[in-house]
Amino acid sequence: MAASLFKALRLRRFLLSVPRNASTAQAVDTRASSFSGGPLSEPPTSAPSSAAVAASISGGKEGGAWSKLLLFLPGAVTFGLGTWQIIRRKEKIEMIEHRRKRLAMEPIAWSNVTSIDEDLESLEFRKVECEGVFDGSKSIYIGPRSRSISGVTENGYYVITPLLPARRESNSVQLPILVNRGWVPREWRNKAPNDLQGSEKPSVPAAENSVKSEGRWWRFWASKPEAAQSQYPEVSLVKVLGVVRGSERPSIFVPANNPESGQWFYVDVLMISRSSGLPDHTIYIEDIDENTGASNPYPVPKDASSLIRHSVMPQDHLNYTFTWYTLSAAVTFMAVKRIRLRKGRRLQGTV
Repeated sequence: MAASLFKALRLRRFLLSVPRNASTAQAVDTRASSFSGGPLSEPPTSAPSSAAVAASISGGKEGGAWSKLLLFLPGAVTFGLGTWQIIRRKEKIEMIEHRRKRLAMEPIAWSNVTSIDEDLESLEFRKVECEGVFDGSKSIYIGPRSRSISGVTENGYYVITPLLPARRESNSVQLPILVNRGWVPREWRNKAPNDLQGSEKPSVPAAENSVKSEGRWWRFWASKPEAAQSQYPEVSLVKVLGVVRGSERPSIFVPANNPESGQWFYVDVLMISRSSGLPDHTIYIEDIDENTGASNPYPVPKDASSLIRHSVMPQDHLNYTFTWYTLSAAVTFMAVKRIRLRKGRRLQGTV
């Protein structure tokens, strides 16, 4: 035990006193092995080739470039979203201005229109004045749609009723029109068509009973004129001021309409026209004439200003732009800071 400890101390002194360089490395190893009784280290391995070293260096550079690119990717994406919000804001301003100009035009007297030669899309957001008779038996309820009154939300529907021509009336429309009369509560859907205010369907007056009570001779001569007079009963025309609109574009979360069961979730003008037995080119307008009162509270027509408003206004796009650009600057700053931190660690490792 004492002999081995003495040999170890002598070996330590020898290694500290003799400088170990390339010329004397082999001699030192030989001398040290004589002290310890065996070799101190493994035989030296061959040095890697220059090609392998170059390949490892190039692979490290490529990996570093891709990692840097990934660090800056979130900043680039958020910057693109902010720029897209600027483009959308410009488009929204132009769209609102276009609608405002068309709503400021004089209303079209639809009673003088006998055929539709123009494209219906070119008439969108034009005001229309028309008179006719509502056919409440063909009313369609779109919904459910909510309405907020004094902070209280109430569910209901939009009621769409065909406005039909009234015969022998010069002021009546010549072509049928689909009219969105406004919002109604849920219980309105269960009402009979004749109970709806302003939606009576023209019906034949009860003059047929008086004809039956007369004798056969009088009924033979008078039944035809009486029937001819009953074809055109006297009805009160309903005046409507509305705005031409098109079909709605439902989102992927809105169910499909089902005309067979009477379930309508969004406005499809062509489908509603065919379901009501009207021509395919029937126009659709939204009533904006606020003629409601205490005695006639429903339907509640749409406000003309609501046709200009969007769920996302230009100011909202501006706020989104600021948010996306701020987020882009933040993540880019974090990426630069991370890269500088890596470079600092590499420099410390080489010193």
